[in-house]
Amino acid sequence: MTASTEKRKGDLIVLSGPSGVGKSTVIRELLLIRKDIHFSVSYTTRAPRTGERDGVNYNFISETEFQRMVDAEELLEHAEYVGHNYGTSWKVIRDHLDQGDDVLLDIDVQGARKVRERCPEAVFIFVLPPSLEELARRLRARGTDEEDVIAHRLERAKEECRYCDVYDYLVVNNEVNRTVQEILSILNVYSMRSTRRMPFAERVFQSSTEDALAATAPGEEAKP
Repeated sequence: MTASTEKRKGDLIVLSGPSGVGKSTVIRELLLIRKDIHFSVSYTTRAPRTGERDGVNYNFISETEFQRMVDAEELLEHAEYVGHNYGTSWKVIRDHLDQGDDVLLDIDVQGARKVRERCPEAVFIFVLPPSLEELARRLRARGTDEEDVIAHRLERAKEECRYCDVYDYLVVNNEVNRTVQEILSILNVYSMRSTRRMPFAERVFQSSTEDALAATAPGEEAKP
């Protein structure tokens, strides 16, 4: 099968940002608009929060099962965050990309750096808060963490923001709808890169010049 007739692979989209920045809300709105994007559900060893569902928000597994997946090299990336492990199934990602599906990952900076090493062609987007003060307000508004945990998350956020250069694009989440539109614009531009359009370009120019001229030759009535 030639490159011009191969089905295109999907794009891998990596979205990161500090805890409390509003990624979950942004992703939910983004997927309502781009229903063709597959959201990769990560594996985690932490307990579900109120309202979270297994297989929807995360795949909640034991430390033993998580370590088995690490040892079996089943994870594209994995990282520890605030005392819990998180990881992404490599097989699930490959299967969807091979089918031509775009795949969205919601992972932290540690994971993104590992994905960058293995999938440098992916698009990397980092969501920033308007300020550290606003991030603290949002974390408190969730009502899920004690003050010491919030303080730890803020320090972690400051550390993560120092690695923004790992990402191709930075988006400030001032307002959800605007943030979603900015991400959609990024994805639209990214889809038009030359490597994505090369199979189409090859199809356009695979015919001979003679055939193209013959197919568009003027009719007898058009001759002088």
